Amino acid sequence: MKVLVIGGDGYCGWATSLYLSSRGHDVTIVDSLARRAWDRELGLDSLVPIASTRRRIDEWSRVTGRTIRFEELDVTDYAPLCRVVRENAPDAVVHFGQQRSAPFSMIDRDHSVRTHINNTVGNMNVLWALHENAPSAHLVKLGTMGEYGTPNIDVEEGFITIEHNGRSDTLPYPKQPGSFYHLTKVSDSDQIFFACRVWGLSATDLNQGVVYGTSTEQTALSPALVNRFDYDHVFGTVLNRFCVQAALSHPLTVYGRGGQTRSFLDIRDTVRCIEIALEHPAKRGEYRVFNQFTEMFAVKELAERVTRVAREHGLACGIAHLANPRVEREEHYYNCVNTNLRSLGLEPTPLSDATIAGLIGLAREHIDRVDARLIPPRVTWRAEETPPDASAVA
Repeated sequence: MKVLVIGGDGYCGWATSLYLSSRGHDVTIVDSLARRAWDRELGLDSLVPIASTRRRIDEWSRVTGRTIRFEELDVTDYAPLCRVVRENAPDAVVHFGQQRSAPFSMIDRDHSVRTHINNTVGNMNVLWALHENAPSAHLVKLGTMGEYGTPNIDVEEGFITIEHNGRSDTLPYPKQPGSFYHLTKVSDSDQIFFACRVWGLSATDLNQGVVYGTSTEQTALSPALVNRFDYDHVFGTVLNRFCVQAALSHPLTVYGRGGQTRSFLDIRDTVRCIEIALEHPAKRGEYRVFNQFTEMFAVKELAERVTRVAREHGLACGIAHLANPRVEREEHYYNCVNTNLRSLGLEPTPLSDATIAGLIGLAREHIDRVDARLIPPRVTWRAEETPPDASAVA
């Protein structure tokens, strides 16, 4: 297929672009490089150094003989986006091009608004660009399991059948987003569902869990192809943060009681899920939702597991509880359905001790690049409060 990967320079987008190219697809990356700019703005950096976009793409061509094209543009800039869609005439568009951090969206009003413009306006531009220039292209959009929140009932895949006053209907599953970032994702889903109903677009909304790991078969081909590893308080995910703290023999910082349960998947499963969605496209006018995750863990459960693996490798680390900077339930029911991707052939890669040990080892390999001051939370969800002090760790 001819595939546009919007946000193809990012964490999930880069791994996906290489994977699809390796599978014989004609890939064009569209990216504004905003993610790199946000790192510079906030004084952050990937634990593993990543090459420039041009260096990455040239290296991929050198190593594999395959070509990936690159268009630097912002999806909030409509005319250039339309030009790229027209010129490439894609069979599918994979949309990763969004600000994906809840803490970033909660820093202040400016970052909340920037998140809204980048995500919500950008998503609407993508829909209009497809409607006007490539109406038969299949849109594969990265959503998030965080749209659902933590309801006291099972989380279905996008829709739920309810009975009310003697009548029954299947409706979009109620959403309880946990940040301004998650709110934009809810808006995206509503936009896409609407566009499919009224314009006849075809779309697959992938509500993805927390992704871990950095390496795929493709990124491992050369040091210039490696993926980013975020461990900081803004973009770093919980397992990455724990593994870096373990490498430092530092207490693993759990927010609150640690009963917060989330869904997770390996980056290798992320790229496979995208491929499955492309191989089995939605029909014209169809909006479908796949819950894209393989396992569910409580935060404290992850911390205990990382601690055990670290100790088995001679690293002394424990667990410390911080006052939770977020407004969320710290103990709750959480059971999510994820049958669609499995029914289409996904064979999950479970989180193994070897994977955890590998992430800790990667952190130790680049320990000189770790800035421990960037790990404790500095962004709070609560009004008129300061974030927990790093010195409170005990």
